[in-house]
Amino acid sequence: MAVATKTSFILASISSLLLFSSMQIWKTWLASSSQNTLLGGVLGAFLFTLTLTAIGNLETLVLGKSYNLGLFPEVILAFFMALAAAATVHRVTGTSCFLLSLLALFYINKYSQKTYAQIVPQQVTVGKKKKN
Repeated sequence: MAVATKTSFILASISSLLLFSSMQIWKTWLASSSQNTLLGGVLGAFLFTLTLTAIGNLETLVLGKSYNLGLFPEVILAFFMALAAAATVHRVTGTSCFLLSLLALFYINKYSQKTYAQIVPQQVTVGKKKKN
């Protein structure tokens, strides 16, 4: 179910704030074993996705619906925010967050191209052949 841009901005902002604070509260538990460390990386990748969604919705609200997210500064900002949050938990958590965020960005871009890309029909010119 799709929600309005303003509602999506509020939900993504609150969710990213709750996820960040949860990662900081359970920092010692997330760093206690290798499985928990990888779970922290997954949570960091979710934080990246939620932060990117919040930034995109805020820019849509402020700059209009025709504005598109770019690699710099929006994606880079969300990427480094999530990476910094994950790295405060554990270094391996930061590394797995890095890799999983790149994977998430690949699939976000793939889905975006599938959904929003405009298909431009190619014109076929039919000409007459010259007779010699």
